[in-house]
Amino acid sequence: MKNLIKNILSQKIINNFYHLPLAFLANIFYGFPTRGLKVIGVTGTDGKTTTVNMIYQMLKAAGKKVSMISTINAPGLHVTSPDPFLVQKFTKNALENKDEYLVLEVTSHALDQYRFWGIKFDIGVITNVTHEHLDYHKTFENYLQTKLKLVQNSKTVVVNENLKINGKKITFGLDKGDFNQKEVKLKLKIPGDYNIENALAALAVAYILGIEKAVAQKTLENFAGITGRMEEVKNSQGIKIFVDFAHTPNALEQALKALKADTKGKLIAVFGSAGKRDVGKRNIMGQVAAKFANVVVVTAEDPRGELDIINKQISEGAVKAGAKKDVNFFVIPDRKKAIEFAVNNAKSGDTVGIFGKGHEKSMNLDGKTEVPWSDTETVRQIIDG
Repeated sequence: MKNLIKNILSQKIINNFYHLPLAFLANIFYGFPTRGLKVIGVTGTDGKTTTVNMIYQMLKAAGKKVSMISTINAPGLHVTSPDPFLVQKFTKNALENKDEYLVLEVTSHALDQYRFWGIKFDIGVITNVTHEHLDYHKTFENYLQTKLKLVQNSKTVVVNENLKINGKKITFGLDKGDFNQKEVKLKLKIPGDYNIENALAALAVAYILGIEKAVAQKTLENFAGITGRMEEVKNSQGIKIFVDFAHTPNALEQALKALKADTKGKLIAVFGSAGKRDVGKRNIMGQVAAKFANVVVVTAEDPRGELDIINKQISEGAVKAGAKKDVNFFVIPDRKKAIEFAVNNAKSGDTVGIFGKGHEKSMNLDGKTEVPWSDTETVRQIIDG
């Protein structure tokens, strides 16, 4: 029924005549609870979940009472940005718990569909904006403008210095920005320049909120990461195995760069792309993987009945970037067999990166049914024999 409605009506009409009234009713029902909280919203193509968790931990370290909603950190919730009634219910609970702060992970879909309507953001953060969700937004410009809705509704704005946004803002970046790595010199436990950018964004938020710099920086430098984000699966085989949620071209590139810098041997990448989602990124991800990994293994990642065409599109990108099939590029549709192939063919000093699923506990193969799945558990089963 939902698909039928979507086919008949434009997304804009659905947003204005279904999602917006729903958000209004949710606010009325729960009494606009965020008015009693200081709300920090974080959006961006990549890095949202990590940045939200960093901000949350800094506030906790500073002795503040705080709650958060993110991809992996909201009890009972299994989506990044739940529907407005769940958002307002969670917010009301935070208020009743006498929390002072609320940190929210905000997706472009949620912004477009008014799921956070009625919430007054004290701080709006944009980590970055790169290729993603064009199946929904149609053009990159539409996607960017949707992301900007968060900062347009925020008292104070924190953005990546690469984003050219008019108006008063605080910026962060590796080389430039109000908070930059050249001056701050963060020493993180988790790898990757992209995580340094996430931490700098969080540090900017700490500054705005008046958290002591020493407390904020110590928290960030002790941050051990979160489930499914560059999560290392320890083993006794002399190889490094990482599970990561990277499912966009930019995220995959940044993750591969980070792993390559710390790999003595070969870097083996296992990944796929989701069915019924942004088609344009598949070819690009194939090119990225072939460029930065020594061995590429393409497999299922929520294919939703489109596995063959997805693998073909990724393969075309990999071959375009110079990969040679069955030499340094392999297509293994079964995800368990793909991971098994990568791990069993890795030697001491090699790194295996498994991307796309991260923390998720299920996979959609046929477009109808979610089957139990965990990358980390699968890896453990393989290395334990």
